[in-house]
Amino acid sequence: MPAPSADPAPLVVTLLLDDAAQDRFDRLRAQHFPPERNHLAAHVTLFHALPGAHLDAVRADLAAAADRPAFDVAVTGVRFLGRGVAYVLSSPEVAEVRDGLAAAWQPWLTPQDRQKHAPHVTVQNKVAPEVARALHERLSAEFVPETVRARGLGLWRYLGGPWEPVGEHPFG
Repeated sequence: MPAPSADPAPLVVTLLLDDAAQDRFDRLRAQHFPPERNHLAAHVTLFHALPGAHLDAVRADLAAAADRPAFDVAVTGVRFLGRGVAYVLSSPEVAEVRDGLAAAWQPWLTPQDRQKHAPHVTVQNKVAPEVARALHERLSAEFVPETVRARGLGLWRYLGGPWEPVGEHPFG
């Protein structure tokens, strides 16, 4: 049997949203993200870079964390990112799931993944600040709070831009 790769691609964990919310955020991202940089669907990143060598443990932990009912997530506002715009999400269940996984994966977490988590969906990034500010002002003026449904956890390999799907762990 071959030895595991010394440097396998990092793993990314996301919160999966219901189809209607995903479609809407994907459309916004397609409209406002620079096309040459838009390699991904809209997403809610929970962890940015877990060690790929721990794939089996990550899968097992995600399966255990997904053994819960699906839950609602509030879309509470629009955030200006300086060079982009994101929708702000809030949910005690998201915090609970992420905190539990972070505790289990503490030795593996990068500095970015150790920071306080602020769930969001980025619909624009890497644009000039004035372009981002204009979109932020427009989306903020149009914003109506809503609730979307979290349907599970996604696992991906980071490939230097694009992500390769590894698996989904549906709630329930």
